[in-house]
Amino acid sequence: MAVDLLNIARTGVQAAQSQLAVTSNNITNANTEGYNRQVASQSSLDSQFVGGNFYGTGTYVTDVKRIYNDYAVKELRIGQTAVSAAETRYTKASELDQLFSSAGQAVPQGLNDLYSSLNSLADLPSDLGLRANVLSQAEQLASSMSQMQTSLDGQMQQTNDEITAITERINAISSEIANINNELMKSTGENAQLLDAQDRLIKELSEYAQVNVVALDTGAKSVMLGGSVMLVSGEIAMSLSTTQGDPFPNDIKMQASSGSTSNRSGNSINVDIASLGGTLGALADFRDETLTPATLELGQMALGISDAFNSAQAQGIDLNGELGQNMFTDINASQMAFGRVGALSSNTGTANLSVNIEDAAALTGAEYALVFTSPSGYSLTDVASGATSTLTLNGNTLEGANGFSIGIDSGALASGDTFMLRPTAGAASGFAVVMSSPAAIASSTPKITPDDRNSGDTTLTLTSIDDTSTPGFPVTGAELTFSIDPTANTFEVFDVDGVSLGAATTYTPPSISAYGFSFDIESTATSSERFIFDLSQSSGDNTNALQMAALSELSLMNGGKDTLTDVYEKTKLAIGSETKTAEVGVTAADAIYAQAYARVQSTSGVNLDEEAANLMRYQQAYSASAKIMTVATEIFDTLYNSLR
Repeated sequence: MAVDLLNIARTGVQAAQSQLAVTSNNITNANTEGYNRQVASQSSLDSQFVGGNFYGTGTYVTDVKRIYNDYAVKELRIGQTAVSAAETRYTKASELDQLFSSAGQAVPQGLNDLYSSLNSLADLPSDLGLRANVLSQAEQLASSMSQMQTSLDGQMQQTNDEITAITERINAISSEIANINNELMKSTGENAQLLDAQDRLIKELSEYAQVNVVALDTGAKSVMLGGSVMLVSGEIAMSLSTTQGDPFPNDIKMQASSGSTSNRSGNSINVDIASLGGTLGALADFRDETLTPATLELGQMALGISDAFNSAQAQGIDLNGELGQNMFTDINASQMAFGRVGALSSNTGTANLSVNIEDAAALTGAEYALVFTSPSGYSLTDVASGATSTLTLNGNTLEGANGFSIGIDSGALASGDTFMLRPTAGAASGFAVVMSSPAAIASSTPKITPDDRNSGDTTLTLTSIDDTSTPGFPVTGAELTFSIDPTANTFEVFDVDGVSLGAATTYTPPSISAYGFSFDIESTATSSERFIFDLSQSSGDNTNALQMAALSELSLMNGGKDTLTDVYEKTKLAIGSETKTAEVGVTAADAIYAQAYARVQSTSGVNLDEEAANLMRYQQAYSASAKIMTVATEIFDTLYNSLR
């Protein structure tokens, strides 16, 4: 029995030593990220039947298990995805909110300063210094608008760079998980270290996107992103890549393919980044739902300012006695129109389209999808609201949109062709002052007076003052009266005394040119209409300057609902509200994540107090087993000596 006693003691020492090793490993890894507590399972050796009784033969460690709760870990991954998305959304919204609330305030302030300078000019309309100040304020406004657009473009580039960087990291993670899966498939037992490393990578992956995990019997795990993209299948890793957006290059898109990123032919699938969740989904959502609309609304404001001031200029006479010219870039100039139309790469037609702004007041800063289904079927859909309207083809122009028309400049459309339209895109970048001379500010207003007996069905628009030195040019005291017959397309002119200056003359609608100036006429009248013209320039006339200053109070935008400044302020308020909502979202997501983390830690985490108690218990067991070995040795020696 002494020999049996020694063997029992030996198994006890070995088992206690194993327990001490596992406990020590737990203690030393208490602060190791992703470490799962391990437990050594211990069992008795088979008993021996001796002298009519069964005697125990010792103990052994049957297994070292990794304490792991799959449901708790899945909950933690979901919480990690939510908190990463919330934090990203809040961070990006805060950056944009800060931009609109600080540096971006130069835009509305610049517009207010321009209004103020026009009010000053109205006091002394012939003062060249005050006129120069108006141009200076206009240039400052244009500079502020350009800087704001540059900042928004920078945020767009930064967001795309973040998406690309995360994509590259996901590819690295997928390769590492595939390698770990391969090692686990080859191992004969549970390799806790590899499994911990596997879980750490999957947890990191859950920061970037929603993760679905399928565990295999071998310990390997297949991983899906967003519930639709198979990233890792056993030891095979997929790869993600980013490419230029379609149809707008800055809206970068993502593809998934098997093998290396260079081998994407024939087996690539497009991935909806926004649907992935996590940081990636939040970045794409911020870019598409917040940053792009903010950019389009800034462009809407630029178009509104340009259209309002240029239209006001066209209604006045400058210091040189000429009809006012544009102060800012024309709303349909190439600089302002860049990026309004994008054709999908899947289109089979050859058509090239353009967008022409017809009424800046009717614009909303929205994005539209134009789909061609038949020669009479042009469907225009507001992407945000889903509202759909049918356009009418008039020649080569599609009409019926809100504030703009669509020109088919060349080529032909094929059934199913789709175009994305952003009517206000690029406007802030192209917004600039085109007026160079302070004297060109049209502070005076030409006096065109309709006769009291007119029908009211005629609209007259002065289009140019061609030559003020032309004999008979209408000035104060020498006004001209035009009698216009819109049914016969003729006009007759009378001097200030009512004397006819010649027989009736034919004209080609809608333009009439005579006596050094030109104007357009639109009329549904059935009898002659009379207008008195006085186109003299008065240095003290401030009428048009006052009208331009009064633009600050007019609701010119969004269908007559908002002033020019309101467009910016509403965008800023919307971003501020989104930022506050995102902040609340972070708090809620953090609370849910903390609960999930506590649950995982209660199961798999290392409790140092518990491990310290185990350390003492196994140390005592080790000492006791060692004492048994000493006793067994002493018994053997006593027996041996008694037989000598």
